[in-house]
Amino acid sequence: MALAWGVGVGKVGGMIPSSPVTRLALLSVAAAVLTFVLKLVAWQLTGSVTLLSDALESVANLAAALVAVASVTVSARPADEEHAYGHTKVEYFAGGVEGALILVAAAGIGWNAVDRLFHPVALTGFSAGLSVSVLASLVNLFVARLLLRAARRYHSVALEADGHHLMSDVWTSVAAVGGLLLVKVTGWPWLDPALGLLLAFHIVFTGIKLVHQSMLGLMDTGVPPEDLARIKSVLEGYAAQGLEWHALRTREAGARRFASVHLLVPGDWTVQRGHDLAEEVEAALREAVPRLNVLTHLEPIEDPASFRDAVLDAVHQ
Repeated sequence: MALAWGVGVGKVGGMIPSSPVTRLALLSVAAAVLTFVLKLVAWQLTGSVTLLSDALESVANLAAALVAVASVTVSARPADEEHAYGHTKVEYFAGGVEGALILVAAAGIGWNAVDRLFHPVALTGFSAGLSVSVLASLVNLFVARLLLRAARRYHSVALEADGHHLMSDVWTSVAAVGGLLLVKVTGWPWLDPALGLLLAFHIVFTGIKLVHQSMLGLMDTGVPPEDLARIKSVLEGYAAQGLEWHALRTREAGARRFASVHLLVPGDWTVQRGHDLAEEVEAALREAVPRLNVLTHLEPIEDPASFRDAVLDAVHQ
């Protein structure tokens, strides 16, 4: 049996460096606090339930950012005796919590919108209120772009979820501002709470999507189809050297990817020859699929017992 790790701790092999990711997560906390305050000011200036709804979603942004800080800090810890595969799965927990918080915010938005439908209030202070709201959106847009770029660079599920959350907040704010301008033009105050309800439904779908993605990660979902195809292509390329394979399994855990496969070779090969080929296959797999941790198991191709676990192939077929 040969074990090869494709990533390491810190900057080795592409694992998440703790300092840059943690700093960006802390930046998202600061942005959430600032935008929440700005949106509250905008609501106070206008009395708009739509802007209040937008501000309530920022509470979820703040809570999610705090969860993201905790998760990326834990995720960067090296493997230990109790967590031999590392701590990266904690980022899926962060995504799930963020999705749940979004759903709570959506419920609050819907409650306020329904109340305002039955108790309409004339809006005031449009110019000042909308200006403050636009400023808050620009802050969110700037930080969201930073988070999404960093998520792609460091393969951080938590930063990606936080970045998408902020981007959804940006589009929510754009819709809120546009709706309030429509209220100003038409003079129909009921449009404000009606728009608030639409935003609540939109936010519900965002929350459900994040929770679903987190559940997939916690359930050991396999690598994307394109990466699985690369793995199979590499393995099939060694057929000319007398190698067969089966029982291929893959999964993802945050920034790390795992694959295990049984390699079948002639039984009269020496241990050294089989080991050398396994090392070569593992290196080729890590080169084809970045951040891949590979575990291979050698078996004699002539032994019928070697094929008893071939049913594992059904996982990917």
